[in-house]
Amino acid sequence: MLTIFNSLKREKQVFTPIEPGKVKMYVCGMTVYDYCHLGHARVMVSFDAIYRWLKASGYEVTYVRNITDIDDKIIRRAAENGEPIEALTNRFIAAMHEDAAALGVQTPDHEPRATGFVPQMQELIRRLEANGLAYRAIDGDVNYAVRKFEGYGKLSGKSLDDLRAGERVEVDTTKHDPLDFVLWKHAKPGEPAWPSPWGEGRPGWHIECSAMSCQLLGKHFDIHGGGQDLQFPHHENEIAQSEGAYGGPFVNYWMHNGFVRVDNEKMSKSLGNFFTIRDVLKAYDPEVVRFFILRAHYRSPLNHSDAHLNDARASLDTLYFTLRDVPPVETDAAIDWTQPFAARFKAAMDDDFDTHGAIAVLFELAHEARRGTDGKLSALLKRLGGVLGLLDRAPLEYLRAPVGEAGMSEARIEALIAQRIAAKQARDFAGADRLREQLKAAGIVLEDGPQGTTWRRA
Repeated sequence: MLTIFNSLKREKQVFTPIEPGKVKMYVCGMTVYDYCHLGHARVMVSFDAIYRWLKASGYEVTYVRNITDIDDKIIRRAAENGEPIEALTNRFIAAMHEDAAALGVQTPDHEPRATGFVPQMQELIRRLEANGLAYRAIDGDVNYAVRKFEGYGKLSGKSLDDLRAGERVEVDTTKHDPLDFVLWKHAKPGEPAWPSPWGEGRPGWHIECSAMSCQLLGKHFDIHGGGQDLQFPHHENEIAQSEGAYGGPFVNYWMHNGFVRVDNEKMSKSLGNFFTIRDVLKAYDPEVVRFFILRAHYRSPLNHSDAHLNDARASLDTLYFTLRDVPPVETDAAIDWTQPFAARFKAAMDDDFDTHGAIAVLFELAHEARRGTDGKLSALLKRLGGVLGLLDRAPLEYLRAPVGEAGMSEARIEALIAQRIAAKQARDFAGADRLREQLKAAGIVLEDGPQGTTWRRA
């Protein structure tokens, strides 16, 4: 029985979909004005694993992850670059797709862009106006009247007075209350704008997710996810907008992944400890990065360091060594979830998508497969890993994969190995040792065995 930690209720709850056998899930995606960072990678990989497990559990899943392609940061960056906004956003959307594909992230069923849903946002704002929850300020913006929505604060667990004193509340004398937030921004010279009943302008950030999720999944759906930093104010405001416009519940289960930390400090540009996905992939195989993310439970902090990534690489190597040394005996049969290892894997994933516990089962399974040289167990290892988007490559493909743009070519490696074999045959053992050391210095490990010499990248 699948349980999910529901941020709204602050406890694990048995998952019961609104429509039996079907799951509708929305995850807040990226604001595309720069390359994706490791925090974005965690959102993409964590919810990709959740998406995969829901499907593996037999659910028909509709997964929506949005793209914010209009906001203040985007406008400012395009102006700094002297380029059209659409050119900027298209470039970084393409880069985001490249990063996601490298990390083995499956494409969501829908990936809506904010600029494609402005009419739906305007309709939602009109509903809020009609319900007495929105007002036009003296500067021309349309704002949400937070104190008129009775349930405000239920996701963050704070009272209105607590939130009023919070450091994240913007001070704006045009608002009726400092907690009020903008739904529609009046047009400023040189900025993109759309016609509306309130004059030329553009949508606020929070309204886009309410409009897109309701349009694509309905006014009431199962799961809404995103980073922990979005719980307040973004997700709190989504609830106020959607329930304020339509009445009734908006989302049944709210899920939030933990922060990425660097040396136990939150990763941020202001601290100078900021890593893009592309930075990390210059030094580590993408599957190592995916494994590193999934080895931690999605709700726990993820501490980034070279030491932790190196440990993740060594651990993933161990699993691939098992697949190399104990070739899987493939079968077309479905996974038998009553098999002891598979049952423990399933129990972990059903416990709030505990990928940490599931990966621990993979190591138990690898140990048993190696101990008994059991190809059926190594086949199960490969298939259970595949449920998490891991272990999909041939072992040598993974073990020999170059990282980033650096690394000796396979042709050069094979040539040096051939020279070493020739040196050994000529009893030039000193020359053979020099060639081994040359390869070792290039990060190439040689393994001599009865079947000859094989190699892998360190």
